Amino acid sequence: MIPKNHPRYESLILREKIKKAHKEGYLAESGMIAHGRGEAFDYLLGEKTIETAYKSIEVGVACLLLAKKSVISVNGNNTALAIENIIELANITNSKIEINLFYRTAKRVSIIKDLFKKYGYYNILGTDDEKLKYINSIDSPRATASEKGIYSADVVLVSLEDGDRTEILTKSGKKVIAIDLNPLSRTAQTADITIVDNIVRAIPLMIDLAKKYKLKSDDCLKNLVNDFSNEDNLKSSLKSIEIKE
Repeated sequence: MIPKNHPRYESLILREKIKKAHKEGYLAESGMIAHGRGEAFDYLLGEKTIETAYKSIEVGVACLLLAKKSVISVNGNNTALAIENIIELANITNSKIEINLFYRTAKRVSIIKDLFKKYGYYNILGTDDEKLKYINSIDSPRATASEKGIYSADVVLVSLEDGDRTEILTKSGKKVIAIDLNPLSRTAQTADITIVDNIVRAIPLMIDLAKKYKLKSDDCLKNLVNDFSNEDNLKSSLKSIEIKE
């Protein structure tokens, strides 16, 4: 039992969720390593949402609301950490949810599908191997996508994602919003909008903004997206994690 007065209580709780997901069989061992890497960057951020992340969250929400066909990509890590919030964000922004796993097994897919059902989401995509297509005919497990979901989407939200798949998605003409604690990762560098924040903070903020921004005009939302520079965003994010003596 982790005492609530522990100075890093929240971080340790997230670590326990990741360990539990691995024990339950839907998170690969490499997912535990990825979480540890993200945890290190979060520590450098002060385990808080930095100012530049708020701006990219705002733009990401605007992009989701403007999309004709948006999809939220899920894997073992983000399922373990934020399943309820992912479902809520999908419902508010009229986005679909699709399972996409690099270390894909029928067992992992089945467990994640059942977990989403447990929380009231029954139409998750990416569960049928025979119906998956390869984006741009790239023969890699990271390029697979549901024809009704990511394959035909115009906007995709990824989090705790593989960099080369993010690159594949952007090269295929999709606008990619990434939640990634490491502004130097290939995911962060190749996405159109990078939210340098912890998913457990970022998605609740996205939910709150989406509720408000649904009332804004399309022109207002388009201005937010068009005025955004991810290059400047990443530079500002890096300045926020400089280690000062």
